Amino acid sequence: MRRALAILGIVVVAAVVAVLVYASTKPDSFRVQRTASMNAPPEKIFPYLTELKRWREWSPYEARDPDMKRAYAGPESGKGAAYEWDGNNNVGKGRMEITEAAAPNKVVIKLDFIKPFEGHNTAELTLQPKDGQTIVTWAMYGPSPFMTKLIGTFMDMDEMIGRDFAAGLTKLKTIVEK
Repeated sequence: MRRALAILGIVVVAAVVAVLVYASTKPDSFRVQRTASMNAPPEKIFPYLTELKRWREWSPYEARDPDMKRAYAGPESGKGAAYEWDGNNNVGKGRMEITEAAAPNKVVIKLDFIKPFEGHNTAELTLQPKDGQTIVTWAMYGPSPFMTKLIGTFMDMDEMIGRDFAAGLTKLKTIVEK
């Protein structure tokens, strides 16, 4: 019995070490992005991205906690506009601030997550006119500290975040094509 427990202990320790070593080999940064084609000019879409109060209309994260606390700072839109949220476990707590707003083609956002995990990333939304439509790309990128790498060995972050981005772009498309 003791021998079996000792072997089991060695196997468990070896498995944990293997997972930790595997996690450490993952890239030091990440990028998730999704794209949608919209039948609307960039000028019509751009205000939905730079006026942070309008994110409530299309962001997939807004509906996850109807009691979420929200606070806005800075200008109503564009560079310096900021939004803080504090919600349930589905949305966590964090802050975003527009650091660049190049009308009507690009918005860059400094994105700081506080809960449930700390993270400091960049979100970028680009609008590219093409054949009478606008190609909208929503991307997020940043560093992958060890904890992110470890979580990434068990969860597909690209799929998880990408699914949210795709849902948000679909909702935005519905709004701007009205």
